[in-house]
Order: sequence, then structure tokens, then C-alpha cells
Amino acid sequence: MERVVIRHIRLRLRTPFVTALGAEDQRDIIIVEVHGEGHIGYGEVPVMAKPVYNEETVVTAWHVLNDFFVAAVLEGRVAHPFDAARLLSVYHGHAMAKAGLEGAVWDLWARRRGQPLSRALGGFQRRVPAGVAVGFAETTDELLRRVEAYLGQGYRRIKVKIEPGRDADVVAAVRRRFPAINLAADANGSYRWADADALRRLDKFGMSMLEQPLPREDLLGHARLQKVLQTPICLDESISSVRHAQQALALGSGRMFNIKAPRLGGLTEALAVHDEAVAAGVPVWCGGMLETGIGRAHNVALASLPGFTLPGDLSASERYWVEDIVHPPFALDEEGFIPVPDGPGIGVEVDRDRLEALTVRQRVHGRPK
Repeated sequence: MERVVIRHIRLRLRTPFVTALGAEDQRDIIIVEVHGEGHIGYGEVPVMAKPVYNEETVVTAWHVLNDFFVAAVLEGRVAHPFDAARLLSVYHGHAMAKAGLEGAVWDLWARRRGQPLSRALGGFQRRVPAGVAVGFAETTDELLRRVEAYLGQGYRRIKVKIEPGRDADVVAAVRRRFPAINLAADANGSYRWADADALRRLDKFGMSMLEQPLPREDLLGHARLQKVLQTPICLDESISSVRHAQQALALGSGRMFNIKAPRLGGLTEALAVHDEAVAAGVPVWCGGMLETGIGRAHNVALASLPGFTLPGDLSASERYWVEDIVHPPFALDEEGFIPVPDGPGIGVEVDRDRLEALTVRQRVHGRPK
């Protein structure tokens, strides 16, 4: 590696995305570039505007990347992306910042070998099933219109957001209108054990999963809740390391995992969680964090691994952006799958002019051009 560039970019979402954690109508994201031997590897740090999903924001990620993480990787010996993960492991927290830098190293490593990132990770699926997460709507009619539109586009799973006071009525309305679809709900940790009866009322709707009903740290509570629910619990925020995955498996805290490399600190840890789940016979799927095409390319590559048997939050680029920063943009095929790019690295071309135009600030580390 010769040089690392940290960019803070800003894009406006096509429509605001509303969950139990809040609403976002624009995205401030950090893009990491790792330069070497005539190639550029790209990674993404998809932090949220406020520290509500995890502790990170653009301000914290900018700080730790520029003041700690980049130097550790540039000054260390990195023969394989696993080495970048090892060098960053001495620092506590800041998983998304780590993932953005490590992801850029993975991309560069694969590009230099002329190999698709998916294959470098051990994936073999040529396309991956796409699901979509539908945020809160102001009215039931609006929600149903959104769901109908997404089904018309071919999405293979609909996941609605719920929170206390807005749950059974939301799910019931969607199930009544669309009785045969693959339907799921995501609570983003907004419930407590005292809400168990409300959550049990969701069992009658035949959902494929209930994602992260309780707070992230409550693995015991999830195990207790899963015993009284027919609906499979899927753990998201609770799985922030392979150790948490092992503990959740031992406790029976859920029946499936949502694997997000940014939440786990990078692709290396995501691979480890995938392998634990496969060994335990637990299905996994790939979650999203409103990424640009760079982060989406990493997600699609990860989702090509054999354990990813369920539709992931791998929406098409047009779901969020009027114009993405990669070519070609990600799109669903006629059967609701997203093709896995087969070019070197992340397999899509980054629009350098658009990236420059969206850049709010940048820092360059290492040798100049």
C-alpha cells in the first residue's frame, strides 16, 4: 500500500428512511481509498447521523481513521486483508470505521490478483436474492402502496419496521393485502421482556422472522423470548463479534443471523460469523446500512457465500439514490435477484468525478502521487 485517502461525502436520499431509531433524509458517509501498484481499493463507513445504531458517527469515524487506524495499517505489514483486521483489532470499538478501511484493503487485494471480491471471500453464488426493508409510513394506505410497488419490482422478501404501539396493526394490514408473501418485521431493539405478549400476537401472521426485538446486549432475554415465540428471532445488533455469535448459539437466542460486515468490524469477522452459523446449521442473510454502491458491492460479494440462503437487504441502487456513485448501478433481475459482479475486486467502476463532486472534505495519508 502506498497511500490512503479518507473522504467524507454527502448524498441526499431519494426519500426519507424512517425506523424506530429515527429518520434520515440525507447520508453523510466516509469512503476509504487504498492505493497501491496502480490500483485503488474502495471501502465504505456507513455510519448513521446519530449514535443510535451503534456508537459511531461521521465525526468519530473521521477521527479514529485519520488519527489511529490508517497509520496502523500503513506502517504494519499487510500481506493479506486478514493482517489489516489483526492490526486494527488492538483498538476497541469503532467497528464501522475498521470495516471501511479493511474493506478497501480487501478490494485492493482482489483487484491486484484480477479476482472478484466474492471469490476472494470464498463465495460462489452468481446471484443473490434481494429483500427490501420498508420504513414507517404516515398512513396504512401509504405503507401498502410502498409494499405493492416493491413486490412489483420483484423483491423476494418484505420487511416492515415495527415499534411498541405500531406492530400488530402494521403487520396485519400487510398480511391481509398480501397473504402469500415472504413477510418479516424488524424492531431495532425497541421492545423489552414486558412486551412479550404484544410480540406473541405477531405469531399468527406467519412471518419468516422477527428481527432484533430486544436490546442488543440482552442475549438471555432473546433466548427466553424465543422459547415463547413461534416466529424465528433473527439477531442483528446483538451479533457484533464472532464471540457474540457463539454465545447466542449456545443460549438459543435466535434461529438466524443478519450479518453486516460494518457492524462486525469488517469482512474478516463477518466470515468468521458465517462459518460459525454454517457449522451450527443456522441460516444467515446480509443486512444493509443505506450504503452507496461501494458498500453494496461489498455486501453482494459477502452474500455470495454458501451460508447466505435467505433474501438480504440488498436493494437496487435506485431504491435509495437518484444517482449512485458506481457504474453499473445495482439492479434486480426479472426473478428478484441481484447479480454478483464478476470483475476484479468489487467488480463495479467508481465514478471518480461524482465522488469528487460529493466530497465535503478529505485527508491523504502516505506517499503523494
